[in-house]
Amino acid sequence: MPDNDIQLPDAGGVTWSLCIRDHSGMPVGWVQPDTSLRTASVGKILLLLETARALSAGELSPDEPLTRSLDEWVGDSGLWHTLSVETLPLVDVAALVGAVSDNLATNVLLRRVGLDAVAARATALGLRSTALLDRVRDERTAEHPITLSTGSAAELSALAHRIATGTATGPDSDELVRRWLSANVDQSMVGLPLVDQAGLDPIAHHDSLTLEPALWNKTGTDAGVRADVGAVTVDGRTVSWAAIANWEPAVGTSLEHLTVWSVLRGMRLVGDHVLHLATP
Repeated sequence: MPDNDIQLPDAGGVTWSLCIRDHSGMPVGWVQPDTSLRTASVGKILLLLETARALSAGELSPDEPLTRSLDEWVGDSGLWHTLSVETLPLVDVAALVGAVSDNLATNVLLRRVGLDAVAARATALGLRSTALLDRVRDERTAEHPITLSTGSAAELSALAHRIATGTATGPDSDELVRRWLSANVDQSMVGLPLVDQAGLDPIAHHDSLTLEPALWNKTGTDAGVRADVGAVTVDGRTVSWAAIANWEPAVGTSLEHLTVWSVLRGMRLVGDHVLHLATP
């Protein structure tokens, strides 16, 4: 599939994988959509999908208490590592993953659901380059997978379309995933034009699942990685997307700051395209 007319900033050394799909699920904008890249926390979508499926099937209970442990402890994104409560209901742990990409909650939930079950769900969904490879770690060594998750924009945008239409794991479970992800507080990438131009509250837009424009998405941030996958519905039309950027980081340098700025500018241009398609 050749690149179309979406012109992303040329930051030098940045590899993009981008795909935007219209209401029918057909690609309408793309750049190297089949390229598999590191996706940071975006792979947590697969964990939420398998969790929601198991809840809908009665294999998991929403009230099951999950207790964090020291060997699962990880900092960075999230809230649970800052809170005093040791145990939360399973459904609240999943909500933390969706809202703040909580790393500790991810590890606790993954221990309960199982990485093998998440991998099996990805296979059942027909995903080849998109995977959650490991738990979240503060430090990765040679014995660990090199990255948390991988994916291509073609696969992830198609997955977002299926979640939006209730055809990924089922109408009820997909709706639960959308609800978890509608609370996402990170709208620094593709979601920013929807905040700036469509009037969505960046940290309190989860009610928008019943009030259009309705937005849900999952972002991923790591050294040399920015990614955003989701969908927005306006006037009954849903546009889904996946935008992934990878580069070799030069942490702490002015070049790295310029690269991040350029990548985020590109993400916002993608958001402009999404908003234009959703509101013709």
